[in-house]
Amino acid sequence: MKTDEKDIWLYEISSKKKLFDLNLKEIWRYRDLLFLFVKRDITTLYKQTVLGPLWYFIQPLFTSLVFTLVFNNLGNIQTGGVPPFLFNLAGITAWNYFKICLTKTSSTFTSNKSIFGKVYFPRVIMPMSVTISNLLRFGIQLLILIAFYIYYVSNGLDISPNINLVLFPVYILMMALLGLGSGMIISAFTTKYRDLKVLLNFAVSLLMYLSAVPYPVSEAKSKFPDFVANFVSYNPVTQIIEGFRYMILGVGDFSVGSLIYTIVICFILFFVGLIIFNRTEKTFIDTV
Repeated sequence: MKTDEKDIWLYEISSKKKLFDLNLKEIWRYRDLLFLFVKRDITTLYKQTVLGPLWYFIQPLFTSLVFTLVFNNLGNIQTGGVPPFLFNLAGITAWNYFKICLTKTSSTFTSNKSIFGKVYFPRVIMPMSVTISNLLRFGIQLLILIAFYIYYVSNGLDISPNINLVLFPVYILMMALLGLGSGMIISAFTTKYRDLKVLLNFAVSLLMYLSAVPYPVSEAKSKFPDFVANFVSYNPVTQIIEGFRYMILGVGDFSVGSLIYTIVICFILFFVGLIIFNRTEKTFIDTV
């Protein structure tokens, strides 16, 4: 009796994939590897640094202080009655998580070419591990924001979270999908065009100032030229940061329509990024 050749294999690895293949079953099968990469990212990030995890605290605090001095004290940017330092800290906390997801996943192929060239596993696990591991950084910086929030409230500041706080997991998901999707798109192109890695650092710095991180959208609409104000307003990162501030501090622009628009953009970018990423992983080893 002749046995079918496919029956003798437990798994079959093939370069032929569908245009869109999330491959959740295979990711679940390699979940131990995913958690291993997450653990590696957390333990090695500041392993050989002097201050170690204290950089989680130093970066947002000093950035918020500089923004307060430059944009609020010198530039006279109004923050709707919220202390400028707290306003800036809220925006930077949300921005930092998106930024690190974008910049770290954008170098997936070039940074891991030695691993990808030797052993098989679902390549999408690597950018996913970056997105998950950086939730720790986001959580620590969120605790800093909460600490200063409590400090200001205890000193008589009249602010309080609103009902939109139930959308907190949705905003985390949007930040993760937007950073992950954009990063996977860029990572695919950096396999052929290394200049993009240099351009990305400049573009991310510029994007921060066009995403209403150090100012509210209302200030952009009143002081920027129309085409710049429209870009800031329709920028999905802006909508995430404004919504994040609104649910915590009660200031900023928020509407259900803007939320739906941002969710749609985040999912579209994620799916497009996944398609491009899956197509690139078949041939990247020849060009990287």
